[in-house]
Amino acid sequence: MLNEIKKDAQARMAKSIEALRHDLTKLRTGRATTALVDHLKVNYYGSDMPLTQVASVTVTDARSLTISPWEKQMVSAVEKAILASDLGLTPNTAGTVIRINIPALTEERRRELSKHVHGEGENAKIAVRNIRRDANQQVKDLLKEKEITEDEERQTQDEIQKLTDKAIKDVDDVVKAKEQELMSV
Repeated sequence: MLNEIKKDAQARMAKSIEALRHDLTKLRTGRATTALVDHLKVNYYGSDMPLTQVASVTVTDARSLTISPWEKQMVSAVEKAILASDLGLTPNTAGTVIRINIPALTEERRRELSKHVHGEGENAKIAVRNIRRDANQQVKDLLKEKEITEDEERQTQDEIQKLTDKAIKDVDDVVKAKEQELMSV
C-alpha cells in the first residue's frame, strides 16, 4: 500500500518534469529546431491537422527551417498557420517549399524568455509540491484508519520528501539548461 503511494507520486512527479521539458521545447531560442512548429495546426480540407501530418519539416542550417507540404494546394494553408501562430516568424515561399528564417534574439527578448522559463519552472515545482501533499494525505488517511503505524507514516513521509527534493532539483536543472541555451549567443 505505501509502496504504491510512493510509486504513484514518483511517476506523477516525473510526468510533471516531462511536461515542463515539452513546454520549453516550444520556446524559441536562437537556433532552428523542428519542435518550434510541431504544435501548429493546419486547416486541411476543413479539419485542423498537425503540421507534421501535412508536410515534412527539416532544419536546413542553424537559423532556418524548410517545410515541404505533400500537396501543392497546402502551401497557402501552411503559410497561414505560421503567420497566425504566436511564433512571430515570417515564411518565405519558393514554389512548393516554405523557408522560415529564424532571426537572432535581442538581449531584451532573451531576458523576457528567461523570465518565462523561470515562471514555467515555478509552475512545475508547484505541481510537484501538490503531488507531495496528495501523497502525504493518503498516508495520513491510512494512519487514521489504523492500517499503518506512526513510525511507518513518518518513514513514508520522509521518503516522499526525498522524492520531492529530487524532482525539484530536476526542475531546477531543466530550467538552468534552458536558460543557458537562451543566453548563449
